[in-house]
Amino acid sequence: MHSHNTVFAAMSNMSATNETGLDETTLLSLPLFHVGALTPAFQSIYSAARLVITRSFDPVKSWDIIQDEKITNTLLVPAMLQAMKAVFDPSKHDASSMRSMVSGAAPVPVSMIEDFAKMGISINQVYGMTETCGPGCLILGEDAAARPGSTGKGYFYTDVRITDADGNECPAGVSGEVCMRAPNNMVGYWNRPEATAEAMRDGWLYSGDVGVADADGFITIVDRLKDMLISGGENIYSAEIENVLLSHAGVADVAVIGVPSTKWGESAMAVIVRAPNVDVTEQDLIDLTKAKLAGFKCVKLVRFTGVIPRNASGKILKRSLRDIYSDVQAPE
Repeated sequence: MHSHNTVFAAMSNMSATNETGLDETTLLSLPLFHVGALTPAFQSIYSAARLVITRSFDPVKSWDIIQDEKITNTLLVPAMLQAMKAVFDPSKHDASSMRSMVSGAAPVPVSMIEDFAKMGISINQVYGMTETCGPGCLILGEDAAARPGSTGKGYFYTDVRITDADGNECPAGVSGEVCMRAPNNMVGYWNRPEATAEAMRDGWLYSGDVGVADADGFITIVDRLKDMLISGGENIYSAEIENVLLSHAGVADVAVIGVPSTKWGESAMAVIVRAPNVDVTEQDLIDLTKAKLAGFKCVKLVRFTGVIPRNASGKILKRSLRDIYSDVQAPE
């Protein structure tokens, strides 16, 4: 639940942080029932900026709109970025007006940030929740280029800390739960007082997401708490493995989930959508993780699929994947 005050606070927080002004033209292709589109739309109106809204997302048309409407910024989830990258043609598409693309809903692979940088486009990773009416953390400008993969620091009116299981703040470099304190935090969950009390404690919103802060306070989101794997007593964050797998030219999309292992309790399995016209095998991808990651983090098996299920905001439905592959057992 949000009030007029929390919604207005979200707009004010965004305006104070990303400095949207009269010279901005924002392209919105996310569904307006989602806070990731609705709050930026409110902010654009509040800031008297120009706003272009599409009925649905089409990667080819998006490049045309960027060129024709001189779009300066847009908000996309990683799956949409991937689709935009796949159809980009420098001989046809002029993106020189684009100052940045903001991406959220899931961690953005470093390889994708680097690919867009080669196209002259900065990817500014954002972190937020429906519970915060959108704003959480944002990385901008030179920081985005210097810290690929980081989602930055808290918005102007947002305090962020990383806490351990006992609620104590974690030192730099140690992962824990991301907590936020801001005037745009929700009033609570509708008719769910127990869930509200669990999420809102002493003015802090406990996100259920795992993050790590560096020595300068920049946050990197590594996983959902419920999606974290525990193999042989070691915590494994799927986003780290997904990042490595997405660096392979033969991988168009990926999700990493845990499957039962008699030896380790749980092991990592990758669900892969192959890129067109590139050959890639299960062993290729297993070997890639072995070359890039510590042994306990490596993928033990791979399943290929035509599509990875996502919700309307682009988040991978890992619960659905765990149901689909519920009969899979990791090899010894």
